[in-house]
Amino acid sequence: MKNTAVMSAYMAIVASAFGLISDGYHNNLMTMTNVVFKKLYPTEYTAAISTRVSNALLVGEIIGQIFVGILCDRIGRKAGLVVTTSLIVIGATLCTAAHGARGNPYGLFWFMTIARGITGVGNGGEYPASSTSASEAVNEKMGTKRGPLFIMITDLPLVFGGPFVISVFLIVLSAAGDAHLNTVWRICFGVGILLPLTVYYFRMRMLSSKLFREGAIKRRVPYWLALKRYWRSLVGTGGAWMVYDFVFYPNGIFSATIISSVIKDGSVKATAEWQLLLSAIALPGVFVGALLCDPLGRRNTMMLGFCGYVIFGLIIGCGYERVTKIIPLFVIFYGLMTSMSNMGPGNMTLLTSAESYPTPIRGTCFGISAALGKTGAAIGVAAFGPIQTNLGQKWTFIVAAIFGALGIIITYLFVPDMTGVDLADEDAKFMQYLADNGWAGAVGEDDDMKHIIARTEDYAPRGVIASTRDKSPNRDRA
Repeated sequence: MKNTAVMSAYMAIVASAFGLISDGYHNNLMTMTNVVFKKLYPTEYTAAISTRVSNALLVGEIIGQIFVGILCDRIGRKAGLVVTTSLIVIGATLCTAAHGARGNPYGLFWFMTIARGITGVGNGGEYPASSTSASEAVNEKMGTKRGPLFIMITDLPLVFGGPFVISVFLIVLSAAGDAHLNTVWRICFGVGILLPLTVYYFRMRMLSSKLFREGAIKRRVPYWLALKRYWRSLVGTGGAWMVYDFVFYPNGIFSATIISSVIKDGSVKATAEWQLLLSAIALPGVFVGALLCDPLGRRNTMMLGFCGYVIFGLIIGCGYERVTKIIPLFVIFYGLMTSMSNMGPGNMTLLTSAESYPTPIRGTCFGISAALGKTGAAIGVAAFGPIQTNLGQKWTFIVAAIFGALGIIITYLFVPDMTGVDLADEDAKFMQYLADNGWAGAVGEDDDMKHIIARTEDYAPRGVIASTRDKSPNRDRA
């Protein structure tokens, strides 16, 4: 049983990493698809339709993050992971086969909207499901040094999905040619079916983490008490994520469109090549953030990343006419802005949302934080077109700088810093808090591990906390 539990922890780490590559792939899939659709349907694929198709994934993600986040806490991490994988496969299959009635392009776009929405529910659910299981598994293996490894198995796969999907697109485009763009985008969506299937077997074999087996609350969950204790943390993790995604997602989804508008020939292949360079420049930020998160701290690393929006957003925005005349310089500055965001809020929103809450409500609070982030993303995507049309392209970068400053303020005031804190410690404090406030209920996933928290004369709450600590792998620090 012990060997099985050890293998399950490693399986959770691997399954989370590979599952989130699939998320990153689907999150970035519309980047080049928007360019292809604009080539295939120059009059029909309007800015409004492009926004609707792109936003469908984000709306689905909001639903998935909240629903699966609760599911992870009430039923288990494994159930959440299996549900998300299934929905991504179904949604990606529908996208690949999408058609309009009698070849009607508007029917195709509506089909894509619905299919992308289904994919989004699975994609969104992947965030709380993978991140909670990963954080608990890494905590078992690394304890208070879990930060860098957590980033390597969560944010790195998400960010890697960007250059990966562009690489797949370029390979397929080179094989099929510009004359078969309809085939190109369908194959790219088809590859998105295979990615989640690679981890399905491992997820079916997973066991719950030790923290979840001992700390889960599946009935009579004290949500009101939890909100009273963690509202400030929710404002911080959710607010910072919302500000980050408001800038990051529209700049990611429409970056290829921006690049296409500033390069001379505007060809699909040239756009994809510059987009690949942009994605590659953005990738090192993840590694820098992983190196800084422990010595600098979570909060300071996040604020430093938001500074990148302020600095590079103002450089590109204020000097847009001059910078865009030198395409390599424009792409480098654009990539550095994205790299700084990956280093800071990109890494830290995931990490702080997974660390700031105790095991019984970790999935729910992570899901709420992520859903607030995707709400910001959906608003940002919807606002992107009007900002470009009414204010000009440069203002998309100036707005990014403004929101970067807002992110610094929210992070400083509200985001908790759990650097060097064992997750089991916060679990113990939460159980004591519940006991002090008179909550009584079952704690633990398995029947033979259940503890009862009850404020009575015959059953002191402190004794319950002691019994919980005794089962913790880090009980000396709890």
